[in-house]
Amino acid sequence: MRVIALLATYNEERFIRDCLQNLIRQGAEIYLIDNSSEDQTVEIANQFLNRGLIGIEDLPRNGVFDLKPILKRKERLAQMLKADWFLHVDADEILLPPKKFRTLSDAFHEVERAGYNAVNFQEFTFIPTRESPEHDHPEFQTTMRWYYPFLPRFPHRVNAWKSQEARVNLAQSAGHKVRFPGLRLYPESFLMRHYLFLSIGHVLRKYGLRKYAETALRKGWHRSRVDWGHLTSVNIRLPSQTELRAYFSDDQLDPSNPWTRHFLSF
Repeated sequence: MRVIALLATYNEERFIRDCLQNLIRQGAEIYLIDNSSEDQTVEIANQFLNRGLIGIEDLPRNGVFDLKPILKRKERLAQMLKADWFLHVDADEILLPPKKFRTLSDAFHEVERAGYNAVNFQEFTFIPTRESPEHDHPEFQTTMRWYYPFLPRFPHRVNAWKSQEARVNLAQSAGHKVRFPGLRLYPESFLMRHYLFLSIGHVLRKYGLRKYAETALRKGWHRSRVDWGHLTSVNIRLPSQTELRAYFSDDQLDPSNPWTRHFLSF
C-alpha cells in the first residue's frame, strides 16, 4: 500500500516539521509544492528528503495567494505519481485514522478491501484561548489543547482517494472534496486536528497581509479569510476555554454538535 500526500506550503516553518513527521508515521510519503516561501519552510523540509519526502518543487506565487493552480498541480501529480492512495493535505493539519487502525496506510487498506475509494476527514479545530493565548513555538501541539469540531456540511473534507485512471477534480470545491466518477465514500470519517492559528501575532502574520487572486474571490472562495484581513491585535477576541472542549487524546476527540463557522470574531 503506497500512500502519497500532496502537500502545498507557504511560510509554514512552524508547522512543516510536525506535519511531515506525522505523515511519515502514518505510512505516507510526501510530495511538496512550495508556493515561494520566504521563511525556513523549504530548509526544514529538505531534512526529510529520502526519509519520506520524495520531492520538492516551487510553484511561483507572484505576489498573491492563488489556490486554483495549486490544486490543478495536485490533480496533475495524482496522475503522474505511482501510488495506491493519495492525500490532499495542508501543513497545519494532523491527519489520523480511526482508533481501530494503527496508521492511515493500514486504514486505507481496509477501506479498499471494503469496496470504497474515498475518505472524509472530520475536522477538529484547535485555537488559542483568553486564558492561554500564546502557542507560537515548536511545542504547540503539547500546549494548545482546546478545540471545537467543525462541520459546516457533510461531507466537508473528502481529502483521501484511491488512485484513479482519470484525472480527479480538486479545484471545483476549493480543495474540500475530491471528485471523480464512481466515488464511493467510506461511511466512517477519519480524524483531522487543524491548528488554525497559534497566537494573535501568528494569525495577523498568516492572514492579515495575504492578498488573494481576484478570480478566486469572484468564485466566492476565501470569504472568511478576506474578513480576517481586517483583524488587528486590538479587535481580536479569543474564546474562553469554557467555550471549547479540552483535548485529552485523539481517541477522545468529540465530534458531537459541530460548529458550522470558525471562531474568529472581532
